[in-house]
Amino acid sequence: MNSEQINLVQASFANVRPIAPVAAELFYERLFVLDPSLRPMFKGDLVHQGRMLMAMLNSAVNGLTQLDTMVPVVRQLGARHVKYGVRDEHYATVGSALLWTLEQGLGDKFTPAVREAWAAAYDMLAGVMQLGAIEAQSRHSASA
Repeated sequence: MNSEQINLVQASFANVRPIAPVAAELFYERLFVLDPSLRPMFKGDLVHQGRMLMAMLNSAVNGLTQLDTMVPVVRQLGARHVKYGVRDEHYATVGSALLWTLEQGLGDKFTPAVREAWAAAYDMLAGVMQLGAIEAQSRHSASA
């Protein structure tokens, strides 16, 4: 990601914050339309889950300018998601649901450049999470 993309992600997310509960609801609705088999992974209250999603996105967006601090946290998040049954193919579905949600929430402000910036941010974060998942699986296999 370049600095212009980081600025686009951060500026556009400022427009998502005021509609965070609606955005979270849209995200999960879209996620379960794209892959209904994911629904059982979310056993708790989806409103609470949505708040956690938005808080995580907020931290990630803010952390784009401090990758040395953010990457270890995101890596650990990926490692934890292994326990929930998250597999590599789920990351593409989540990315699609996220971009769709942003498009719905931002409307005309979701320009091609903003879409590209968000796709780059998500790809980077998903890659770090997947690395954390691989490391967690390797540790588990080594200890088994």
